[in-house]
Amino acid sequence: MFTQRVRIVLITAVVTLSIFFLLERRFLPGVTAKGISPKGQELLARVVQLIKYDYLEEKDPAKTMEGAFKGLANSLDALSGYLDKDAVAKYAQQKESRLNETGIVLFKRAGMFPLVTGVVENSPADKKGLKAGDYLSTIDDRTTLLMSQMESSLALKAKDAAPVKVRVLRENSTLDLTVERTKLFNGPVSYHGAEGTRGILKVHYLFPPCVGEIKKAIGPHLKTSKGPLVLDFTNCAEGDLEEARKLINLFLKADAIGFMEKKAGAKVPFACADATAFKDIPLSVWVNQATMGPAEAVAGVLQEFKRAKLVGLPTFGAVAQLDFFPLADGSGLVLTSGVFHLNSGTKLFGEGLKPDITLEVGDQSQATFLKKTLSPPTNP
Repeated sequence: MFTQRVRIVLITAVVTLSIFFLLERRFLPGVTAKGISPKGQELLARVVQLIKYDYLEEKDPAKTMEGAFKGLANSLDALSGYLDKDAVAKYAQQKESRLNETGIVLFKRAGMFPLVTGVVENSPADKKGLKAGDYLSTIDDRTTLLMSQMESSLALKAKDAAPVKVRVLRENSTLDLTVERTKLFNGPVSYHGAEGTRGILKVHYLFPPCVGEIKKAIGPHLKTSKGPLVLDFTNCAEGDLEEARKLINLFLKADAIGFMEKKAGAKVPFACADATAFKDIPLSVWVNQATMGPAEAVAGVLQEFKRAKLVGLPTFGAVAQLDFFPLADGSGLVLTSGVFHLNSGTKLFGEGLKPDITLEVGDQSQATFLKKTLSPPTNP
């Protein structure tokens, strides 16, 4: 059995290399000529030939190729990945109409199980007792080890409300849980008052029409209250970078707020040139380890321009431009095509944010966030 597994791994590795050598001629010109010698190509061809004619079993080519695609794409970085047909359908739908969700927010690196970085309050996952720091080893009896972050996150979602089975690794214990799925939010944002503030604006996701909803939610309250307006980005892991730029522009006007670094060092600038709707409103921004993507960009820019005080936990740094490429069989690739830098040049991708006021990992209650937000600064 062990020998058979080793052979299967070798087949997947060889096919992955074969696909890479075929693709790099188109997308990475010059690599073959400089890095792959004719002798190496002959060796690869010989290995493929031996597997084809001497391996004891005839493997399903479709499954072998899918595994190779995953291995190649998922090893690029934390955000890139291969999506099968089902995942592609979910990927397309989640921006148009929200899918049923568990309330689990994941972060995953290649070769590791996805880490639970956040759990939405009162969600099905919260009611089942899942916690930040847990790992998911299987989702619906499928191992997550070879999944990308995108694939594992989409596997937790569904168009219908059918429950999902997860195996949870927590310290020295293993838990098998069945978690319900539901529509978690009525919209991209929600707002409620809090003593000592101009209210807490909870941003659930940064897809349109988020900014329009924010204007409607906070506009009537800002002149009748004192203290900072709280932008709560905890557990906000999805969104659109253009919507993030528009959100920044509500509170900040600047010719340059940062840039996206593309291939070969090309820089695409981001600006907030329009007049601000809420120029003089003091801000406090809440983040945790489940604050990812466009929400990180908003928090980072407002912090760097000293427009807001950042309260919470350090973030992972998952701010990037992702491009989707459909494949002929209905599957697809999500590839990182650019990484976000603050105006100072600080790269957020892979680095993340450091709060001005840091909380303990085990105490992320709203009461604690609020207490730290309203506490007077201490002298060093």
